[in-house]
Amino acid sequence: MAIASDSGASDATEPDSTVLVSTPYGDVLGYPVAADASPILAWRGIPYATPPVGKLRFRAPRPLQPWSGVLDGLEFGAMAPQGRDSPVPIDPSLSISEDCLTLNVWAPRPDAELRPVLVWIHGGAYSLGSSAQRVYDGRNLSENGDVVVVTINFRLGPFGFLDLSSFSTDEHTFETNLGLRDQIAALQWVRECISAFGGDPDQVTVFGESSGGASVTTLMTSPKAEGLFQRAIVQSAPATSVYGPDRGAAVASRFLELVGVDREDIGELFDMHFTRLVTAGDTLCYEIPTTVPGTLGLSPVVDGDIVPRYPVAAFQKGLSHKIPLIIGTNHDEPSIFRFMKSPLMPITSDTVSEMFRAIAHDHADLPAYRVAEIMAAYPDRDKPAGAQAISRDAGFLMPSVWIADGHSRHSPTWMYRFDHATPMLKAARVGAGHATELPYVFGNFGTLSRDPTFWLGGRKPAMAVSARMQRRWLAFARYGVPAALDASKHWAPYTEQARWTLVIDASDTLVDDPDGEMRAAWGDRVLGFS
Repeated sequence: MAIASDSGASDATEPDSTVLVSTPYGDVLGYPVAADASPILAWRGIPYATPPVGKLRFRAPRPLQPWSGVLDGLEFGAMAPQGRDSPVPIDPSLSISEDCLTLNVWAPRPDAELRPVLVWIHGGAYSLGSSAQRVYDGRNLSENGDVVVVTINFRLGPFGFLDLSSFSTDEHTFETNLGLRDQIAALQWVRECISAFGGDPDQVTVFGESSGGASVTTLMTSPKAEGLFQRAIVQSAPATSVYGPDRGAAVASRFLELVGVDREDIGELFDMHFTRLVTAGDTLCYEIPTTVPGTLGLSPVVDGDIVPRYPVAAFQKGLSHKIPLIIGTNHDEPSIFRFMKSPLMPITSDTVSEMFRAIAHDHADLPAYRVAEIMAAYPDRDKPAGAQAISRDAGFLMPSVWIADGHSRHSPTWMYRFDHATPMLKAARVGAGHATELPYVFGNFGTLSRDPTFWLGGRKPAMAVSARMQRRWLAFARYGVPAALDASKHWAPYTEQARWTLVIDASDTLVDDPDGEMRAAWGDRVLGFS
């Protein structure tokens, strides 16, 4: 961590424009987000747990130790170990380190008022990404909603989502679901410290996308996370990508083969340079979904502790936390995987068929006719568009519907489908692909080095869509109801009797059960991998 020698600011910022905040662990210096008149400040790179290095590698996060002096909050902390050569656009100047358990806060200058808090969990297949990605900058949300925004780093890949617990010995302990444990530790920090930044610890909304969204659904069924947040927003979550201990142990065995470590030498993993572990983790990330389409190489596991049961099944049994929920998907989720030539989603008729064969193998009591009924609902299944539709529904739509059905029985639930795409994204056949809603939620367009979003126009309607989405997300964080408060279309709650879904496009429409035919074909039984 960067400790300033005194409470002064850098040469680029006037000393009286910074804000020093005192937390139970020490003082943090925050900086204005821009030279303009924005009232928002940012405190970056704040540690929330002891660095998980050395013998703490593969162990649950330990409590943070107080520091002396002033922590300089000008720069982001290091991002979690991961490969540099990835499709996720990340600033190449960011450092990579196992000392990565930090978070960032955007907020108005603290005063006597406590404001709603939004805590963001980024996506990246549990293996990629950082809270420092420009698209996740919290300034616009904080300023537009008068809220506090927190983004967090947590362990990824083999450091956060590899289950080595079956290899524990008397001498070496490997704990489960470390990335989720990190997220819980960050939420505990928010509960303990966020009031110093002007945030209300009793009005916390957790939101996330992709594996970050699935982290949210998993946390919503974890007893260890109960009470740490009061609302949840889930965007495009592969919520069934949580596996049992047997699969976790098999993946761990393959990981040991890749790093060249025998069971009796398991302790070597604590001393090995992290880049060697990252390389093996990257191999798993692409090898496993290629071998078994529809699965992820590294992901949470059912461990009877942090994850006591399969999350989607827990939702169906009424075991999710009783809090308001927004959940939804994008219309063209798989398109971006086709564009990137990524195996993370099956997008051909052959890989989709292989996925169903593997699912049937995991569900020995699944009648063959049920698979035939599902496939029959997609008349173009032998064509790329049909195969992608099946993959979208298996990976994103149906898990979200199963969650919404179960959760709506006891708590307010709202469902959306994001359909909006700029002319350029339509021309590129990406449409409303996976993650394309992110700039709309955060109000951050142009975050890529050569962002093609508006090359063929469409900026004005996109700005209007973004403004509506932000107003709904912010109203939900403040009031627990996603009303845009601007005469926009009323967003009726989702129930099993009236499956109202907000279809977000150039104009919003409210549709009862927009994907009803597919929902009926899949039925209520959760079809995922064990």
